[in-house]
Amino acid sequence: MSENEIFQAAAFVYGAIYGSFLNVVVWRLPREESLVRPRSRCPHCRRPIAWHDNVPVLSWLILRGRCRHCRKSISIRYPLVEASAGFLAAGLARRWPQSSAWVVGASLAAGALLAVALIDWDTFIIPDELSLGLAAAGPFFSAVNPYFACGDWRVSLWWSLRGALGGFALGWALAAGGEAAFKREALGGGDVKLLAGVGAWTGLLGAFDCLMVGSLLGTVFAVRQLVMKKAKRGDAIPFGPFLAAGAILNLFRLLPLGWPLV
Repeated sequence: MSENEIFQAAAFVYGAIYGSFLNVVVWRLPREESLVRPRSRCPHCRRPIAWHDNVPVLSWLILRGRCRHCRKSISIRYPLVEASAGFLAAGLARRWPQSSAWVVGASLAAGALLAVALIDWDTFIIPDELSLGLAAAGPFFSAVNPYFACGDWRVSLWWSLRGALGGFALGWALAAGGEAAFKREALGGGDVKLLAGVGAWTGLLGAFDCLMVGSLLGTVFAVRQLVMKKAKRGDAIPFGPFLAAGAILNLFRLLPLGWPLV
């Protein structure tokens, strides 16, 4: 294996382990439970899961998706989240092979966005711990962020902070304008804070691109639901998963959608 392939393989393992933790986050954070205690347990019999039964992806496959003790099925979502986080990290390692520090940070951000998508899909809530956490972490990694690379960490930090403020302002303006025009909520507070987090990682351009991509994906999904009669006009759909998809895309590459804002 080449050095780059080893880097990608290591990134996959790192991402999959992180994905195992994300499963805990997705389940416990909306319920305001501790992310540390108690240890992971079977959702059916509540028996603690031993470390050798908690190896990302592999344990689920070896146990054929069942608890070792009660033999009841364990949702396939768990290994899918672990594998998704692993592949995202490996993909980021392939995209940005020159900066391991950025790959670590971007993988953390991508995982947080994956958790945002799943939690919002389940509960219509985007926890502040994730959206504001992204906004706080973005400036921390700004010095190694290839989108802000300029050789001066102070300038990189300013660009990240400017992106967070710009993303928040963009979301707030859309929410206020939509509510005034349509007399209903156009963008939730969690979505506005999420755009601030996206801006901290990919700048105002990234926040704008994220909003455009998310709107496109959300519209396609809504139309599909209407056509298949799985939803009625006026039914609410979570916007966070589509914003998260756009934001993850931006961690790999910015699109020219926001060219007036460059």
